[in-house]
Amino acid sequence: MTAAQRLAAFTTGLTLDDIPADVAEHAKLHLLDALGCGLAAHALDIAAEGRTAMSELGGEGQATVIGLEISLPGANAAFANAMLCHGLDFDDTHSDSVSHVSTVTCPAALAAGEAGGRSGRDVLAAIVGANEVVTRLGMAASGAFHRRGFHPTAICGVFGATTAAARLRGLDAERATSALGIAGSMASGVFAYLEDGTPTKPIHPGWAAHGGVLAARLAQLGAEGPPSVIEGKFGLYHAYLAAEQGEVDIEGQLADLGTRWETPRIAYKPYPACHFMHGSLGATAKAAAGLSPDDVEEIVVMVPAAGVSLVLEPAASKVAPRSGYEGKFSLQYSAAAMIVHGRVGVSTYSDEAIADPRVLDLARKVRYETKDYDTYPAAFPGGVRIETKSGRTIEVDFPYQRGGPENPLSSDEVRAKFRENASLALSGETLEELEGAILTLEEHDDLTAALAPLTRMTREVRV
Repeated sequence: MTAAQRLAAFTTGLTLDDIPADVAEHAKLHLLDALGCGLAAHALDIAAEGRTAMSELGGEGQATVIGLEISLPGANAAFANAMLCHGLDFDDTHSDSVSHVSTVTCPAALAAGEAGGRSGRDVLAAIVGANEVVTRLGMAASGAFHRRGFHPTAICGVFGATTAAARLRGLDAERATSALGIAGSMASGVFAYLEDGTPTKPIHPGWAAHGGVLAARLAQLGAEGPPSVIEGKFGLYHAYLAAEQGEVDIEGQLADLGTRWETPRIAYKPYPACHFMHGSLGATAKAAAGLSPDDVEEIVVMVPAAGVSLVLEPAASKVAPRSGYEGKFSLQYSAAAMIVHGRVGVSTYSDEAIADPRVLDLARKVRYETKDYDTYPAAFPGGVRIETKSGRTIEVDFPYQRGGPENPLSSDEVRAKFRENASLALSGETLEELEGAILTLEEHDDLTAALAPLTRMTREVRV
């Protein structure tokens, strides 16, 4: 069997009874986290262009969209929601695959499930299956997509979205395999935005979620896709990584499907910024406790070499971000903001905040060193060394970033993050209703009713 055939067989046959209870609980918390990020983006009017564009296309109302009073066709709803959920770069990441996962798999599964009238149990199983697809495809070539300038969230994500939609559309393994073959021609997303900090990146998961729902429908209608799309000649790894057949060990990632679960290893973000910075930011928060910015002579941040091109270079633009979005990929700016304000949150990357002279002055004192961490790429490690004007040296290392499975956020902390984000858009009663519905998703047969709070905003969007 090819990799696509094996993934299709696994995901189309997966039921909630096959999934360990703790894995299902993790999946629900990640869904809650993703929706909270999307609600906050809605409230701040960030990454809402996808929602507007999809609304303008019209079509049969099939699925709920965050902040929209009307429903949209399934693929278009998936695009709109996925773009919103990734708008703040506050959504989860699987470290070893270097992929944002839930921002693709959850919108695709919700849209396909709602359009098909499926139950919460079915949707939850589809999300877990899709998570396993995205993470394993990325893990087989960890970091390699980034080195080529491709965004694995989208490149690998479209395959996960496709399996979720295929399962929820009732496709058998053969049709789902064709859907994956079709998805390979929809995989896209490049890191060109890093050159000038344009906020293009949220479109990537939007397109992946949309493509997955569409690929499944095309296959359902009889369209064909190549079963060798992943490991074959001109398949995923050859086309995107120039890898020869057999060079990427996808077999090692597929051998234990159904016994090893990567869903619990997806890391939550405590900071709304690139995950490559999180180890260093956590270390900076600890090192700078009780320290005044005026005491600082120099700051040296440490990251794995793979993160330099994303969050540290070119240094001239990283020291003084030209936009809030560029600030999310600047460790110099973010570390300085952590020391000046004692926290890094959504407001850290506002237009006003990135012009704060206290932060910008301190950012110019930041330099970096690369460090080989045994924990990378399974985690996003980092450290900091602060030299004070009095001659004191403070050094802290975080081999595991906060929010990862080895240094986890508790379920209460994840729910608190959701509430803080969601409260920007929802009243308290509506927020509690949504939280309760997501955390009991498997008990809901009416998915539209469960998701209804997403449309009852304190700031309504009408089209």
